[in-house]
Amino acid sequence: MPAGETGTAMEITLAAATRDERGKNEARRLRQAGLLPAVLYGGKEGGAQAIKMAPKPLLEVMHSESGINTLIGLSVDGGSASQVLVKDYQVDPVSNELLHVDFYQPPLDRPITVTVPVALSGEAAGVKQQGGLVDFVQRDVQVECLPTEIPEHLEVDVSPLMIGQGVRLRELLEGVSWKPVSDPDTLLVHVVAPKVDTHDEEAEEEEEAAAAEGAAEEEGAKQEPNE
Repeated sequence: MPAGETGTAMEITLAAATRDERGKNEARRLRQAGLLPAVLYGGKEGGAQAIKMAPKPLLEVMHSESGINTLIGLSVDGGSASQVLVKDYQVDPVSNELLHVDFYQPPLDRPITVTVPVALSGEAAGVKQQGGLVDFVQRDVQVECLPTEIPEHLEVDVSPLMIGQGVRLRELLEGVSWKPVSDPDTLLVHVVAPKVDTHDEEAEEEEEAAAAEGAAEEEGAKQEPNE
């Protein structure tokens, strides 16, 4: 089954500055000034370092194909860049504005666990030839790999699939630099037969039965003798 992955981290460095004050009021003030409050874990200072930065460059990274799995260069106060990942982030549910971000600096020589999206390519033969439907069952999986080898996505070619056939995670393991954390038997995608709309058929059967019953009653009334 042709399948694969694409990707290495984007080569990008973001600039940030330390911030001395914390709390909701300070965070609100920063956002009003067009800055994003953030925290860096595991940096040179050790522990948690409060920082601030422009949100737009980070949003461009987060909206890229690799998303939050992008290994980012982060320079604080003009110092040398450290390689970091987005650990967590908060978004306003109404405005969709990025409110806060947590970064962490992973050891580059030790594997980490990340969630990677699954991407489909091709048009399934079971759709073109048999009128089937592609059922995208699992849209992301967890894998273990080095921070420098995080795949942008796992690509699944659905072209050969006929109705009743699918692809499981274990079929993507050949020649990759990551190990599955999710169950290798996880079904990612399969082609299913189109659902038959039984509602209309049942309604038609009920209408036919009612019409037949009505006709029988009418015929019976005609055959009753007049008293």
